[in-house]
Amino acid sequence: MTFPSIGLLRHGETTGSGFRGRGCDDALTPAGEQAMHAVFEASGTWDRIVTSPLQRCRLPAERFARAAGVPLVREPRLQELHFGEWEGRTAEELMQTDADGLGRFWQDPIHCPPPGGEDLASFRDRILAAWEQVVVAEGDRTLVVTHGGVIRVLRAQFEGWPLEKLLSIEVPLASLHRIQRPTTAQRPA
Repeated sequence: MTFPSIGLLRHGETTGSGFRGRGCDDALTPAGEQAMHAVFEASGTWDRIVTSPLQRCRLPAERFARAAGVPLVREPRLQELHFGEWEGRTAEELMQTDADGLGRFWQDPIHCPPPGGEDLASFRDRILAAWEQVVVAEGDRTLVVTHGGVIRVLRAQFEGWPLEKLLSIEVPLASLHRIQRPTTAQRPA
């Protein structure tokens, strides 16, 4: 059995600002598109591409798949965390209207999700389900075009970071992260 080689590509700069979760479907800026294209061109050969359906991931992934002549899979479970009432709002705005909630989220993101938003354990579970059921295929070199939060969850899972430290994992815009793991994700106890 050969284990898959998986690349995780974060989308580039978008036209939106603030918390941009699955409730915000922003387009990429021209600079964001160029940065993703440059990373894709330098990333090697892929057998297939899996993408979040949000346009900041899906549109470049469609172009990459066409150019490489490989299949494209849209996977809704690979969307970003849902920030609820904070969608589209900046941290500066929230400091004026919900400083306590924002502070609790930064201090304890597991137990203090954004109001009306998704909790981190549910977020992790949907991402790992997509990983196991769609992303991982024996021997495939798969490129996943997705969001910073999704990449943080997967890196935490496979690099041994506790979920509490998720926000500490650096995932710059238009960055590529490689994972070589067995086909089944080991869930934390």
